[in-house]
Amino acid sequence: MSSHRPLVSSALASVLALGLGSPAQAHADQPGKEKCYGIAKAGQNDCANLSGTHSCAGQAEADNLPAEWRFIPKGTCKDLKGLSAAQAKAAIKK
Repeated sequence: MSSHRPLVSSALASVLALGLGSPAQAHADQPGKEKCYGIAKAGQNDCANLSGTHSCAGQAEADNLPAEWRFIPKGTCKDLKGLSAAQAKAAIKK
């Protein structure tokens, strides 16, 4: 069993070096989508929040927090009563 440990460690290091283990990389560019703040349900945000309290998807602690966001089709955020990044930042400061 221990003879497989170096192989597994090497494979993991390769994945991390390529950035494949980073959620931010996975969400860096989504053609036809936009970030919509304040619409994510608890545990269903897409990545790091604006307030910097976490850096991963699925870590929203409550529904509809202004700092949490989801990628949605462009032009639909307002219909969902979501916020732009600027609106979310202003809401966080309150």
